[in-house]
Order: sequence, then structure tokens, then C-alpha cells
Amino acid sequence: MLINDLSVRLTQNHDLITQTIGSVLSSGWIILGPKVTQFESEFASYIGAQHCVSLANRTDAIELGLKALGVNPKSKVATVANAGMYTTTALLAIGAQPVFMDVDSNTKNTNLQHVKHAVANGANAVVITHLYGLATPDIQEIAAFCQANSIPLLEDCAQAHGAKINGKTVGSFGDAASFSFYPTKNLGALGDGGAVVTNNAEIANTVKQLRQYGWSVKYHVDLAGARNSRLDEIQAALLSLFLPSLDSNNEKRRQIAKAYKEGITNPLVNLPVLGQENDVVHLYIVRSTNRDALKSHLKDLNIASDVHYPIPDHQQKILSPQFGHVQLPITQQLATEVLTLPCYPEMTQEQIEMVIAGVNSWKP
Repeated sequence: MLINDLSVRLTQNHDLITQTIGSVLSSGWIILGPKVTQFESEFASYIGAQHCVSLANRTDAIELGLKALGVNPKSKVATVANAGMYTTTALLAIGAQPVFMDVDSNTKNTNLQHVKHAVANGANAVVITHLYGLATPDIQEIAAFCQANSIPLLEDCAQAHGAKINGKTVGSFGDAASFSFYPTKNLGALGDGGAVVTNNAEIANTVKQLRQYGWSVKYHVDLAGARNSRLDEIQAALLSLFLPSLDSNNEKRRQIAKAYKEGITNPLVNLPVLGQENDVVHLYIVRSTNRDALKSHLKDLNIASDVHYPIPDHQQKILSPQFGHVQLPITQQLATEVLTLPCYPEMTQEQIEMVIAGVNSWKP
């Protein structure tokens, strides 16, 4: 069993996918055409924002979004270290310095206390990652704190498409938000893709310039630090095709998580706290102090699992000389314990029961 079997989705939607791609080919538009404009409008409306600027991938969305917020090589940016190095990679590309925050043991997201601590230690911009599909519980309070202190706030929503806090969708709390449309995401294309969403027209216009060489008009480069980072028409059209089913697919993920919560009884495995609208279960993460043995056991049963993520950013080889002194106790503990189980909308009841039985049968 795969951790996410994309072939099922592609098979189930084969005819619609083929028709959608065919319509793009027939139009003659390949880059920055009507399908991109359509998807940007639809996705901004879904998030509850005024603007969406599509890009080639999520890492560009973080980098260009932060640049549009004024982050530069002199900036210090608060971010977590348990989210796969993606935000940190964007910061290094800008030349900005990360200020690493620890996370809450239960939610695996950061909180207002850690944000305040990072700002007190010099952070002048903040990135909040809604990790594993769970909306950061303190996002409203964090947004209010940042606004009150004139600190730019970027939400990283790569794993949380459709998650909500008090009816408000993540991506609409901060000054801007980054999204990924990598194929395995809750809203995924058939290739790489990303976007910046914002309610600020100036930020949106800056990102539009940054995604295409810094042009103010064609061939007139007025903005430094730009690149070529454009979502193509085929991917945009496919995202418009899949967007209407996002909420129902998120609900299917919640149902799988509920089945795991009710069915997994192994006392050596710690299960995540289940949410409702605040949790779209991009990844179903369990914890065990003997994680590697559990992973090996599942592999023997032909059940795939993965570790998201095994090395905290501050302990990565390229950063440890500079940040080796940083201590993030919860982040470091999670890196040794977390394990991702299969959880995707197309899973069958038989597969769900197979995972439950596999975890319950583990005895180290």
C-alpha cells in the first residue's frame, strides 16, 4: 500500500482530465492565459481574499511573497524548524536570517508565546506554517500581535488548503499566504505549482512583477530580485477542475482520521488530536518513541509510511555550524518520534482497516 496512491485519482478522473487538457491545447494559450486568470479568481474567492498570484511552485511563493512584504538580506524572520526546510530554503535564497521557533507538542504548530519570544530576539517578520493540515490554533492572536507591532506576517498554507478557524480560511489572516499545488497536496495539480494569496493589491502587484523578470511592462525591468516563476495553463485548468471537490475530499480525510482514532488501540502509539473545520488532515501523523521499529513493521506488512520530518532545520548540515547552539526541545523530540500513515481521499475501507490492524499488531 502506498502512502498516497495518485494513480487512483488519475484513473477516476481520467476522462475529465483528458478533456481539460484538450481544451487548453485547443485554445493555443500555454502560459498566463485565461485558465490562469480563472483559477486565480476562483482560488482567491475560495480563500476569502482579494488576490491570488499563481507561481511555478510553493518555495517561490514563500520567497517572492516575503520579498513583496519587504523581507531583505537584513531581515530576521521567525519560522519553525519542523517543516522540512522549505521556508528556510526561501529565506536563504533571499539572504535573510531565520529565527527558529519551537512548537506545541500536541498541535506540532507554533503559538503566540513562541512568536513573541522570536520578536523579542530580533525577528522583524514572521512565517506561520499550518503544518500537517491543522490550522495553527493561535493564528488570529498571532495576526493581531503582528499587526499591532507592524510586523509582516506570511502564512504558509502548503498543507492546509481549506482549513478554517472560526469559519475563516487559513491564508486570509496574514498580510499574505503561500500555497503549494504539488500533486499530493489536498489541492494538487499534475505537476509543480504554487501561489501567493493576499488582500493587499500592492503586494499582489509586486508578486506579479517578481514572477516575470521584474517587468513593469513587457521587457521593462523595474524590480530587482525577480525570476521566471509562472503556473502554466494546463496546471491552472486542472486546479480549477479539482477545486470544487476540495472540501468533500477534506471531509474524507477527516473520516479516515476518525477511523484511525477509533481503531488504533496500540498503547505504544500516540495519536494526534482530531479537529474538524480547523483540520484538513493533509498528513496523518502518529508518534512513537520506537518510531523506526514501527516503520519497519509496517513495511514488512507492505504498508508504506514516512517521516515528516526527520531533521529539524537548525540541525541540517548547511546550518548546524551557525545554529548548532539553538535548542528547540519539542521540535527535536518530534523529529525522533513522528511517523506518517497513509491518508488520502481515495483510500478504501479495506485499506483503512489494513493500516489499523498493522499498527495494532506491532509489538517491539
